[in-house]
Amino acid sequence: MKHPKFGFSTHVGNVRSHNEDCLRTEPDLGLWLVADGMGGHRGGETASAIAADFIVEKTRSGSSLETSIAQAHHAIKQASKEGKGPEGMGTTVVALQINGNNCEIAWVGDCRAYLWNGKVLKQLTKDHSYVQHLVDTGVISSSESAHHPYQDVLIQALGAGAIDDVNVDKITHRLHLDEQILLCSDGLTKEVDNWGIAEALALELDEQGKVDHLVRAALANNGRDNITAILVSAGDDAPAKMAEGDTMPINTEELNPTGLWGTLYSWLKRIFNRLFE
Repeated sequence: MKHPKFGFSTHVGNVRSHNEDCLRTEPDLGLWLVADGMGGHRGGETASAIAADFIVEKTRSGSSLETSIAQAHHAIKQASKEGKGPEGMGTTVVALQINGNNCEIAWVGDCRAYLWNGKVLKQLTKDHSYVQHLVDTGVISSSESAHHPYQDVLIQALGAGAIDDVNVDKITHRLHLDEQILLCSDGLTKEVDNWGIAEALALELDEQGKVDHLVRAALANNGRDNITAILVSAGDDAPAKMAEGDTMPINTEELNPTGLWGTLYSWLKRIFNRLFE
C-alpha cells in the first residue's frame, strides 16, 4: 500500500532549554500525532513520550484512536505513581489516523489540527481551554482570546491528577485530492496566526518544505515555546471533490490567503508589526 506523503519537524524554540513536545509518524498504521508535554524539565518530556508511545502501541494492537488516547491518560497517571515521572506531569495531544481516504482526528487539550484544500484553511479542532470556554459562552470574542491572560489554562489534559477520565473529542472526514491535514502544538499557533498558516500552506513547496517554513515563521515571531508540526497529504487516489454524504469537518474559521483581501490583510499586518516592534 502506498503511504501518504508527509513532512514533520519539532524545535525547542528560542527560549526554552529543552523540548517537551514529541511527535510520532507511523505511516504503516496511517497514524500521526503531536503531543505537547507539561510539567517542566523531565515531567513534560516524560508525559508526552509516554502518551505518544502508548497511543501507537494500542493503535497497533487494534484499539480505536479515541480509546487509545483515553487510556493514555491513565498510563501517565500510573507512571507517575510508580516513580517513572514527577507528580503532576501531563500532556496535550492531537492524532490523525487515515484508513484509505477516510480519516479520524482525535484530541485532548490545545494541540490543533487544520484542513487545507489548496485554497481554504479550516481549523478542525477546538481547544480544551478556559479561554475557549469563555468564547463558547459569549463572555469574550474570538479576537480577544489570543491575548487573554489565561490562554494557557487548560480544562483537561492527559495525566491531569484532578481528572478521573478525559473526554476525547474526535471528528471524521473523507479526504479529497489536494487536501492536507496539519497537526501542531500551541508553540506554532501562538506565534503564527491562522492567516500565517494559510499563507505558508499556499506556497509551492512539498510537505517538508511547508513544515520547515512554518517552524521558521514561529521562530521569527519570538518562538517562545517548543514548536512541532506534521503535514499529511491526501493520497493520489483520493476523490477529486466533496461528494454527497461525505462528512464535513468542524469549521471554526475559514480563510483564503490568496485573494485580494488576504494580500491586503498581510500587508497591513506587517506594517502594523513593524510600527510597534
